[in-house]
Order: sequence, then C-alpha cells, then structure tokens
Amino acid sequence: MLRLDAVDAVLFDLDGTLYTPAGLVPGAVEVVQVLKAQGLAVRFVTNTTSRSRSALADRLRALGFPVETHEIYSPTWAAGAFLRSRGARACLLVPPGALEDFAGIPTDDEHPDYVVIGDLGEAWTFEKLNRAFRLILERGAQLIGLGRTKYWQGPDGLRLDVGPFVAALEEATGRSALILGKPDPAFWETILRDLGRPAERVVMVGDDIEVDVAGAQRVGLRGVLVRTGKFRPADLERGIRPDAVLASVADLPALILPGKGPAALGNSDLAGYP
Repeated sequence: MLRLDAVDAVLFDLDGTLYTPAGLVPGAVEVVQVLKAQGLAVRFVTNTTSRSRSALADRLRALGFPVETHEIYSPTWAAGAFLRSRGARACLLVPPGALEDFAGIPTDDEHPDYVVIGDLGEAWTFEKLNRAFRLILERGAQLIGLGRTKYWQGPDGLRLDVGPFVAALEEATGRSALILGKPDPAFWETILRDLGRPAERVVMVGDDIEVDVAGAQRVGLRGVLVRTGKFRPADLERGIRPDAVLASVADLPALILPGKGPAALGNSDLAGYP
C-alpha cells in the first residue's frame, strides 16, 4: 500500500475537503482526532474570506472538530497582520464577517495605501470593482488579493471566487497584486515558519489540484488531492502530479500512519496516484 513517510504535520483545506455543501465528509472529524492523538501538528488552511479566524474556529468546533483559533491560517489573518505591521491605511473590499481580522487598521476609501480584495460573492458590483480600479490606477494604492482561487463548490454549483476579480484589476491597471493566500509561496512560507517544521515533513490535503496541491508542492510540501468538493476527473490531466489521490480525507490515516487504515474509520476506498 502506498504511504507517505516521515510526516510531522498535516494541513487541511476546509470547504470541499472536510465538509461540502451537503455536510461533513464522512470520517473527517475522526481523522483530525486520530492525527492529533498521534502527536502530529494539525492545522487548517483556507482561502475563505467570508469569516474571521475566530468565526471559522467556532464553525469547525460546532461541526465536532477539535480546533483552536491559532490553528487556522487564512488570507484575512495574513493580510491583517501585514497591514498592521506597516501602519497602513486600507480600502477593504471584504465580506463583513471577515472584518474582525482587520481590527486596528485605519480604513480609507479615498487615499488608501492598499486596496484589499476578498470574495464578496453576490455583493460584487461594477461600482465596487471600478472604485478599486481607480484607487489603484489614479491614486497609487497597492493591490492585495486574498488568494487566487478561481472558483469553489457552492450549494447551487460552482461559483467564482476572488481570483478572477484580482486578475481583472491586474489586467486593467497593469499592476501586480500582493497575494496573501493560497497558492502564493509567501503564504505557505509564513505557515512553515509558524509550524517550525521542514517543508518535506508537512502534507497539505485539499480538493483543488492547483491551489492546494501544486501551490504546496512549489515550496517543498507534499500535496494530497481528495476526490471530494470541486474535484473533477479532468484535474488529473492537467500536468500536476499529486503525491497521492484519495477518495476522501477519511483515507488519510492509511497513507501516513501505520495501522490506522480506512477500515478503522468505516471507509475502504484508498487510491494512490498514479
């Protein structure tokens, strides 16, 4: 059976990996419990910008996951820390639920140092996008994108995420965005510094072959793809080679822990790749 050896830490994507619009992925809570009980560092890495870190932790605990707020890495947390360290003013085009992570940052919609773009979903309007465009091009603000995720699996099907809006502003202004989220290397490197583990001993598990798997592999992490969430069979034809492909997160213990196979969690569909 295929295994990944010498794993000290596991990073989990959230939406599409631990849960989907249909509910919890079967066995996901038990997997997190098992890995923590075995002494592995477990962290949760998300490009979600609709909620603050503390709100995400509350949601995960409500679902049954053993998690502390500091174990969650998100773009809003990273961007908030970045702006506070520079004493910067910002125009925040982020969902209201994420504003907690920007506490203490002066907001300025006229002459900001940075324009921060998150996933506003249906709240996006031409006026908001055009305001960001003008602040960058005419008033010299720098652009921060909270990730480059192209789309996600919503309750009504695939939905655009923040990436296309960041790309539109880059194209229109000719300016490159600072990306504080997956798959930007600086985001992964910040996580590794916090973990204090070498990249080759860390595994990232997610449903997005580009953002989760390829992004992690670029900085030396091992990337495991799960066939849940946004996964499509065509993903395996895009030239990216995950270290493993699993039917779901429930199969992870069989991959990295001796004697902790999927049968212990009621799931027996393990598939290595290639």
